[in-house]
Amino acid sequence: MGALALAAVVLTPVAANATKEPTPAPTVSSPVDADGLGGLATESIAYGSHQRQNMDVWWTPDGQQRPGIFLVHGGWWSSGDKKYMTEITRSYAELGYTVFNLNYRLSGDAAWPAQRTDALTAIATARKHADRWAFDPGNYVVVGFSAGGHIAAAVGTYGDGINGLKGVVGLSPIISPLRAYSDGEKSTDPNKRKLRTAAIRLAGGCAPKGKCSRVWASMEVAWHASRKDAPMLTVHSDHEFVPPVQSQLLKQMLGQVGVPVTVFTAPGINHSAPLYREPGVAERVQAWIAERIG
Repeated sequence: MGALALAAVVLTPVAANATKEPTPAPTVSSPVDADGLGGLATESIAYGSHQRQNMDVWWTPDGQQRPGIFLVHGGWWSSGDKKYMTEITRSYAELGYTVFNLNYRLSGDAAWPAQRTDALTAIATARKHADRWAFDPGNYVVVGFSAGGHIAAAVGTYGDGINGLKGVVGLSPIISPLRAYSDGEKSTDPNKRKLRTAAIRLAGGCAPKGKCSRVWASMEVAWHASRKDAPMLTVHSDHEFVPPVQSQLLKQMLGQVGVPVTVFTAPGINHSAPLYREPGVAERVQAWIAERIG
């Protein structure tokens, strides 16, 4: 892990509004339930000018302010789409939350920290227009899967706390791209080798040394721990290619500043969404979220 020392530099935070925030323009607006039985509504909103800077919003249009959940899909930072999160989005909307299902610029579109900036801008857009979606802007969590878990956790340790953010959940989150870089160097596991390559691409195509040490340091979630960061829950399989040790450093660093981190492990090798579908995992996540935002 000698690469860690190479990137130990002080960073200037990237502004959450670095991407210009437009007035939300619905591109889709229709009842989720065609028969109106669920009382849900949905629309797709652009929060930036890039085609990937958009999100689906699911809410109950009854005039009540409801806690919010922001979902961030996975896909090696280079692929994936919010459409694969539709089932999970619906499940939380049916529990009574206002749900924001995000797309964001992929690593082929822009290097880090564009992905974190997009998540922050989406949150800022949702909070600014909270009344539109019956959303309580002071009460929400961010839930991310795999690479999306990295983005979610990076939001959780951004600056010295984000207004209204009450918690972060990561399913197989890549907390340390540097650890993934090191683990994949000599591994025979094709997923670990692919993750190493994906982390390099996220950093703009360079290894964690020299002038590139700065961006790699920015990608390290645990290095940005501060006392006003959001509590976190992370879930890993015991033997998946993003192992629980990824989250143990985060637990240690956030614990030093008094922020609780719960690391839950499940047996097996399932990763990300398949892990979430394991018996009892979704229920555990839902219970943790309910404890924080109701």
